[in-house]
Amino acid sequence: MNKLRLLYFILFIGITILVVSSCGDKRSPGWEYAPNMYEAKAFNPDQPNKNFKNGQTAQVPPPNTTPVGFDRVDEYPNTPEGYLEASEGLKNPLPLTIATLQEGKTLYVNMCSHCHGYEGRGDGSIVKLEKFPAPPAYGTGKSSRGGNMSDLTDGKIFHTITYGVNLMGAHKYQITPEERWKIVMYVHELQKLK
Repeated sequence: MNKLRLLYFILFIGITILVVSSCGDKRSPGWEYAPNMYEAKAFNPDQPNKNFKNGQTAQVPPPNTTPVGFDRVDEYPNTPEGYLEASEGLKNPLPLTIATLQEGKTLYVNMCSHCHGYEGRGDGSIVKLEKFPAPPAYGTGKSSRGGNMSDLTDGKIFHTITYGVNLMGAHKYQITPEERWKIVMYVHELQKLK
């Protein structure tokens, strides 16, 4: 019986302390669970920062680095000059294997065949609706930028997939750079078809 009275007494004291402590200063928010969530300790990009020599928080990234979410094709602008520079400067970094070629084919079928056709002849399902002109065939067609479609380089195909041309929209945000390179690899196989 004494143990039960002791338990009630401790419970009464605890409740009394809780009530008295809650009647304090009304302007005080009380205990904060996670104060770092309310008061950021990190510097804002526009604040001065004594941790760097130039006193700025926002720093210029090191040369020849690529920010997360960007790819190196951004060095080649969406201009005729950028297209030609990409032709010279971009080479497919992926090894030509059966697996990467098969992945390229799958990506091509899912992302490109509705316009270019399954064999790259410009006879996709969208073209069959007769509301859009057919894109040139990879093996025998002429590029709207000059030259034969069968002579397109890695860089030209990659640049075109990235930025689009004529009625073809840009696929920069739908297809990752690695996936674009796999499609480039498969397009080279389609260029061999006559």
